[in-house]
Amino acid sequence: MSHSNQSIVIHAAGDLRVEARDVAEPGRGEILVKMQAGGICGSDLHYYQNGGFGPIKLREPMVLGHEVSGKVAALGAGVEKIKIGQSIAVSPSRPCQSCAYCLNGQQNHCLHMRFYGSAMPFPHIQGAFQQQLVVKEDQCIPADGLSAGQAAMAEPLAVCLHAIQQAGNLVGKTVLITGCGPIGCLSVLAARCAGAARIIVTDLSNYTLDMARNCGADNALNIKLDPNALDQYQKEKGQIDVHLECSGAAAALAEGVACLRPGGTLIQLGLGGDMTIPMQALTAKEIKLRGSFRFHSEFATAVQIMQSGLIKVDQLITHSFDISEVQSAFDTAADRSRAMKVQITF
Repeated sequence: MSHSNQSIVIHAAGDLRVEARDVAEPGRGEILVKMQAGGICGSDLHYYQNGGFGPIKLREPMVLGHEVSGKVAALGAGVEKIKIGQSIAVSPSRPCQSCAYCLNGQQNHCLHMRFYGSAMPFPHIQGAFQQQLVVKEDQCIPADGLSAGQAAMAEPLAVCLHAIQQAGNLVGKTVLITGCGPIGCLSVLAARCAGAARIIVTDLSNYTLDMARNCGADNALNIKLDPNALDQYQKEKGQIDVHLECSGAAAALAEGVACLRPGGTLIQLGLGGDMTIPMQALTAKEIKLRGSFRFHSEFATAVQIMQSGLIKVDQLITHSFDISEVQSAFDTAADRSRAMKVQITF
């Protein structure tokens, strides 16, 4: 027996459709989830607006979405830790657990990763913007006490927690965050939770900067209105201990390097394509450069931190649309002057 369900499918740039797709009964170790909420990510917007990003292009219709939560509707054989009716956050990360990287504890670099809503491989990995979805038990993290919207924020929060782990000890540190979209604002929350003493943020939009202030940023600078706003942090070889670069913009990276003190750390989260790196400054100031890509164990941690109340994400969920309003949802998500995290309800 199969279940017919509505799914959000991208066919080409600007060609977004709601289509019926079948979902089979859950097999051994699997769970049928009735989706409740799904957040629109920057990668979803790239597929919608441009048909992909960088070398990654759509070559066939693909269900979008990877920031999702729902309720357990049915259990396959052998499922023991999850109960019917339970609220869960669904991790989109499905590593093989058998390649060299998985066995080394680097599941985010799995050679056979099946990450929801990705056109990187072909055939594409279908996404999770579906009314019903069969998932593996180990993807499901109990989200008791969280709303569906909060639980769906576990994925972007996990991205930021992985970046914080890459940065190392932040206790008492001064942190610069460039780019105040959802990842930038969640990074403010995560950095403060990790002990950062002072957090400076930059962006080109007053709306997103106000959001970052609401998340606890100490100083929010509009680089578009004041291109020299960061000059004060470049004195005496730099005033910043850690730079979390969330915009993917070459100019933001270069300005951050100029602000980092000797021995500082640059963490690159934003994926905006290849960039020119100020290598001479990196070398002369002995700056540590580290990338940060996806997450694995941090997903469960993200749920637990929200459940504990240490990090609250409600202020970042600015809009919610029914699946029947998907066009409006994506258009709103693309407008950074009035939207932060836009979610779809199923």
